[in-house]
Amino acid sequence: MQQVITRLNVLHMLTMQGVMVYNSVKAIERTVDKAMTSFLLSTNDVSTPPTWVCESRLHAEAILQSAAQHNQTLVMKPLFGSQGLGVRKLLASEAMPVPMQQYVDGVYYFQQLIETTDAPHDYRVFVITGKIVAAMKRIGSTWVNNVAAGGRCEAVYPDEAMSQLALQAAAAVDIDYCGVDIIQSNSGEYCVLEVNSIPAWKGLQSVTEQSIAQLLVDDFLRRI
Repeated sequence: MQQVITRLNVLHMLTMQGVMVYNSVKAIERTVDKAMTSFLLSTNDVSTPPTWVCESRLHAEAILQSAAQHNQTLVMKPLFGSQGLGVRKLLASEAMPVPMQQYVDGVYYFQQLIETTDAPHDYRVFVITGKIVAAMKRIGSTWVNNVAAGGRCEAVYPDEAMSQLALQAAAAVDIDYCGVDIIQSNSGEYCVLEVNSIPAWKGLQSVTEQSIAQLLVDDFLRRI
């Protein structure tokens, strides 16, 4: 957490000195914090899983029990984190981690688990300045689909519904470029899991012919 704050402060300082930061530090702040991202998606009517955030362990346990009573499974994620680290499914019977346990750090962040129709998978859609430049399907070796966690990549061409959702998500957080993580439920509805302001693209590049790095450089140079 201290490292995140320090790095954001450095970006603020650079911005105050007239250095162009791409993405902007405010956009990074809006997306590095999953709770703020969820809030912005929800308030801008962008479909996203039901989400809960709290600090109290008792409150967290009550949320978990309520979800269990409605036959819902919750996923707990670190508020600040990436690459699937610390992400876990919660069972109603298991003990809630203590507030200062690793990957909790005083705040509980829960999303409802979205079940997919076949093997666990989701989608990463890469957006640059309001345009979709590439997309992939991530198929997990477990229920976590991140490439860093062993997910396999396949190129996809997003349909109209997925495309519009990705663009709406990018607009909701007001960002120059991002990776939008989208999942499709059993009922066929798409929803946004996360918006990544510092998206890795090694996996995406492996299934995309055009150079993502070059697209970002070109977009950056157009702004100078």
